[in-house]
Amino acid sequence: MSDFQNNDSEERTWLERLTQFLSGTPQNRADLKGLLDLAVGNELIDDDAKTIMEGALSVSDMQVRDIMIPRAQMTVIKIDADLNEALPQIIHAAHSRFPVIDDNLDNVVGILLAKDLLPLILEREYRFELRDLLRPAVVVPESKRLNVLLREFRQNRNHMAIVIDEYGGVAGLVTIEDVLEEIVGEIEDETDVDEGRDIRRISPSDFFVKAQTPIEDFNERFGVHFSDEEFDTIGGLVVNAFGHVPTRNETTYLERFEFKVVNADQRRLISLRVTPPVDDD
Repeated sequence: MSDFQNNDSEERTWLERLTQFLSGTPQNRADLKGLLDLAVGNELIDDDAKTIMEGALSVSDMQVRDIMIPRAQMTVIKIDADLNEALPQIIHAAHSRFPVIDDNLDNVVGILLAKDLLPLILEREYRFELRDLLRPAVVVPESKRLNVLLREFRQNRNHMAIVIDEYGGVAGLVTIEDVLEEIVGEIEDETDVDEGRDIRRISPSDFFVKAQTPIEDFNERFGVHFSDEEFDTIGGLVVNAFGHVPTRNETTYLERFEFKVVNADQRRLISLRVTPPVDDD
């Protein structure tokens, strides 16, 4: 093939790609993200809408294992617990749903909804049997894709699923809120505010950190020495490292700490997923 033919082929390929992009028909994920950037530039959508759309796209690439609450952090109730034993656990955890186990954590017999205990407050003579209140437990493999799980949650009106590993053991749990947070960012309710926890562990290697966390508190929690002379909060330090207000899923590194943006708007950083360095020893 001559040089002329090669150049002609390359030119047609380039022109085809340009035409596809300008036609508004994306051919791949990169084209689609380019169109979203174009829509923001033309003020057809705002940055928040773009962030949600990109979050929806990322969910199709993720699996349950990427966001599940690990087995070690599950709050469970034993099937033989009486009301006086179960209530303190429920009140302390402040969740709406709890896995109920039999003899061990790998034997989940059902899901308890905290609201199902409310009628018992008025029935003082009621003979409490936890088994009578249980809803069926939904079980999913840790390899299930999040977009499929979200569709199943919606279709079956479920809000929680028990995650199992390849050997059938319980690996963790996942809720519909966990999936939605991957799309819209961290969802904080009134119990999150009341707890006042700026830093909390969300997996064996990762932590959820509010951007407003004082650097002094961050240093104390992780045993590091980030300077607070120029910035008061960890969010200020991270924004400075980016050089701009970052958008969701952007990542930067400071002293081997990985900072991934969980939630942000056009003006400020809201929350982060922090992965501390792993000791080489």
